[in-house]
Amino acid sequence: MSVHTDAALELDDIQRGVLSPRPTPYAATYLAFRIDAPGHGRELMRRASTAVTSAADPVSPLGETWVSVAVTCHGLEALGVPRASLDTFAWEFRQGMAARAKALGDVGESSPERWEAPLGSRDVHVVFTAVAPDSAQLEAAVDRARPAYDRLPGVTAIWRQDCYALPTETEHFGYRDGVSHPAVEGSGIPGSNRLEEPLKAGEFILGYPDEIGGIQTPQPTALGRNGSYAVFRKLHQRVAEFRRYLAESSTGPQDEELIAAKIMGRWRSGAPLALAPQADDPALGADPYRRNTFLYESDDAAGFKTPGGCHIRRANPRDAAVAGEVRLHRMIRRGAVYGPPLPEGGLEDDGADRGLMFAFIGAHLGRQFEFVQSQWMNDGVFFGADNAQDPVTGSREGSADFTIPRRPLRRRLASLPQFVVNRGGEYCFVPSLTALRWLGDLHE
Repeated sequence: MSVHTDAALELDDIQRGVLSPRPTPYAATYLAFRIDAPGHGRELMRRASTAVTSAADPVSPLGETWVSVAVTCHGLEALGVPRASLDTFAWEFRQGMAARAKALGDVGESSPERWEAPLGSRDVHVVFTAVAPDSAQLEAAVDRARPAYDRLPGVTAIWRQDCYALPTETEHFGYRDGVSHPAVEGSGIPGSNRLEEPLKAGEFILGYPDEIGGIQTPQPTALGRNGSYAVFRKLHQRVAEFRRYLAESSTGPQDEELIAAKIMGRWRSGAPLALAPQADDPALGADPYRRNTFLYESDDAAGFKTPGGCHIRRANPRDAAVAGEVRLHRMIRRGAVYGPPLPEGGLEDDGADRGLMFAFIGAHLGRQFEFVQSQWMNDGVFFGADNAQDPVTGSREGSADFTIPRRPLRRRLASLPQFVVNRGGEYCFVPSLTALRWLGDLHE
């Protein structure tokens, strides 16, 4: 195995979708394919290698429009990747998300037998993600990509999910989304928290040293290096139920917004409680660097500003004293909403499917996505709160409570229902451009 110890990232070989922030606003679509004929699957990889732009292209020939390609473990098998090579990939990836359901808290309504077909099945082999500034440019991009698979009878499109990001950057619960992202050493893309040192490239890109000096490279190097892992999840949001819960738990509109902020850790504008503990500050929420440049430990160890159990403090405890070294569990997250918004003020469910297409990028499925999901989101032991779960996305059978620290008496929100249900997802490998060509040149 060749060992590369330099920190310089080979940006021209890394898919742009791995490191590049998405434009605002944007439209996106996820397309899933099944490979029935290995030869046609390999031809798809060859064509994909010319359609994908690299992280070295700050602006692609099509502007802010790009396509990413990811492959499941079943997909690598269908392409003919030898077993000896498959065995060098992360074991969580080889098992797949459906097999990891219990560890992830995908139980009850979120359990795999209730997932939207074909998610979680052996049929999902390749996932294309197309991103563009608007739906017209997105459709044009999909039309341009269509010849890559349309004339391959051994490749079948089996699922599509359209999604989008609004100019307001808000998701269906009304919060500004996509506020926090880490800096990756060598990427040239600044992180959103100026107090956080850039993370080693190997935390996110395979083939480079990570925070503990290890190098993960699936073999052969031509296949593994400059790749990454991606987690896709379709998360259905119960917006009417969320709104009703806030209204019923508060003493009035002002209190309702405070509860919403305490549950998330930010006001809906994106302004963090850490910097705006008493009232919302929309100007702060709109500032991409100020709104995420803060820490917890020195002035808020007890969580009087930002509760320890709120969504953003669980997802990234920053410098707070918790079980686990925070830098080993950082993730690149991408979210896009799907489905129509529930009309402003509506408290009754209209039956529409709406939610978030969540994507995670990283080199360590186990200690990044799975650790955060199981230990920080679905448990509270790491910050001394027993088995308390995330109030927004926690996967629970039955209801849960949420505690807001305050003096002289803490405030307890009782019987939080499950606001988010997982409709399915996949663990994928995002090959480098070299690896896409390597997959295209495989022989029986």
